[in-house]
Amino acid sequence: MSSRLVGVGVGPGDPELVTVKGVNALRAADVVVVPVMDTGERGRAEATVLHYVPAEKVLRVVFALNERTDRTRREAAWDAAGERVAELLRRHGNVAFATIGDPNVYSTFTYLAQTVGELVPGLAVETVPGITAMQDLAARSGAVLTEGTEPLTLVPVTAGSAVLKEALAGPGTVVAYKFGRQAAEVAEALRETGRLGDAVWGSALGLPEESVRPAAELQGTPLPYLSTLIAPPRRDGGRGGKL
Repeated sequence: MSSRLVGVGVGPGDPELVTVKGVNALRAADVVVVPVMDTGERGRAEATVLHYVPAEKVLRVVFALNERTDRTRREAAWDAAGERVAELLRRHGNVAFATIGDPNVYSTFTYLAQTVGELVPGLAVETVPGITAMQDLAARSGAVLTEGTEPLTLVPVTAGSAVLKEALAGPGTVVAYKFGRQAAEVAEALRETGRLGDAVWGSALGLPEESVRPAAELQGTPLPYLSTLIAPPRRDGGRGGKL
């Protein structure tokens, strides 16, 4: 019987936002792997998983989650994590990997599955979708992500503020991920493109330290790394004006 690796999206932090299918996948797995940084602190995925499975079933595996400049170090960490998960699969057969948000949206699971697939012949890889930060922020702030024919653009600000400015110059809603360290540049891009007034940002969604604020209150000081921004387009046409 082939080994099975399941990437389970556990949402942005609120344990109540894990889907029923996600909970079932976590409980059905022999082992649930959660990613941690080499500094060792508990991450959001681990904290969420522990609401649904016993701690003895959860295994922490170190990833270079915060490494963006040293490619050699980053890939060595991916290789080591892949070897660790491959060994688990050889012993247990059914391993789940918990990832915040969705496993197919900017997730470490993508790299893990590719690495493990090269180490475990016949590996079956599956994913269980999860609630994304932009969906949660839209719900908590009242921001409407899309109407009618509007496009939706998702930008990781780690790609640079120029990419964000280009998206903001377009016709639809722009969502920016991971913008906390470049909050000042993001605020300036919103002002330059006339998007500041209706934009909202949030961090630590669903957690005790949650913050959901108008983007107009951005002061330029760095925010938590995993901050999310929603910048809707102007909607002057009334109800159904974008149809």
